[in-house]
Amino acid sequence: MKTILHIFQALICCAFLPACGQTATSGQTTQTDSTKKTPVVFTDTTKTKMIPGQTTDTATFGAGCYWCVEAVFVELKGVISVTSGFSGGHVKNPAYREVCEGTTGHAEVCQIVYDPAVVSFDELLEVFWQTHDPTTLNRQGADRGTQYRSAIFYHNAEQKEKAEFYKKKLDESGAFTNPIVTEISAFTIFYKADDYHQNYYAQNGQEGYCQYVIKPKVEKFRKVFHDKLK
Repeated sequence: MKTILHIFQALICCAFLPACGQTATSGQTTQTDSTKKTPVVFTDTTKTKMIPGQTTDTATFGAGCYWCVEAVFVELKGVISVTSGFSGGHVKNPAYREVCEGTTGHAEVCQIVYDPAVVSFDELLEVFWQTHDPTTLNRQGADRGTQYRSAIFYHNAEQKEKAEFYKKKLDESGAFTNPIVTEISAFTIFYKADDYHQNYYAQNGQEGYCQYVIKPKVEKFRKVFHDKLK
């Protein structure tokens, strides 16, 4: 994990923990062989652009179970709100059961409202790729189905450009053994999940899924990104 983090930090300065149902020793792998590809270094000096008078921006990420995604991003400094829901499908107002059946085309996502003056879109992407396995298609650990796919639904041209740029550079750097399969698509509409899905980890922390899947992910996230926590 440290290897991937260092690669991503190098990309930002010159913009990854297993996901729902996944054990700490499976899934994501890092590149440590010095004979392999060398990380590409570039300089990022911008933050997501805002229109005059705008004080917040929005990012929409799918990285497996949205309970896991929410539990991570809600602790990030500069994040104002995280809402669990669905995007990327073809059915209007999908019910959770429908999405779970995989017939609506939606991904479980989190809608993240953040302050670009505190945390950049690049930094959100860093957390996104560090906190799930973006190389497994339609799966995160034991959670399987198109609703659990890795996805970035961009809200503007700059978000699209950065998501595609970092995806390409991470692949070239050898950060992951397998190619990144993260979907990068234009945001169209977000459907909020039922209230009992919101703030799930905080409200149901003693449940089995929270204890065995979400808690280890959050603890690792806190260690790696301790300087970016609220």
